[in-house]
Amino acid sequence: MFIAALAAVSLLACSPALRAADTNAPANTPPAGAPPAGQRPHGGFDRLAEQLGLTADQKPKVQAIMEAQREKMRDLQQDTSLAPEDRRAKRKALQEDTATQMKAVLTPEQFAKWQKMSQAGMRGRPNGLPPGGNPPPAGNPPPAAPPQQ
Repeated sequence: MFIAALAAVSLLACSPALRAADTNAPANTPPAGAPPAGQRPHGGFDRLAEQLGLTADQKPKVQAIMEAQREKMRDLQQDTSLAPEDRRAKRKALQEDTATQMKAVLTPEQFAKWQKMSQAGMRGRPNGLPPGGNPPPAGNPPPAAPPQQ
């Protein structure tokens, strides 16, 4: 019985090493139908487009604005040379620029709804929009703001 237990333990201990040595499976290959590695799926954008009632003409414009904003926000977050007040000022300028661009593409009703959705998504998030850069779906309460120190 001791030998059987020892054999089972040795098999379990060697199993991860055997899987790590398997070179038949390509590394970091996304599943079929998934976006390429490093890119997010556009499910959040599709939800935003549906909630705002975007036309076929508006969709690529809004998507380009949102992707540019997301990339600039990511660059801002990764810039460790900025003081916190400089980071806040740049974040605010980026949000205002995004709003100006969105206002030029959306109808007044769509823009008002987008602003409301954006504000709901920014509550409690010091870095601006929620992860993915898209406002949360309507009907979900915003997260509670963290306690101020």
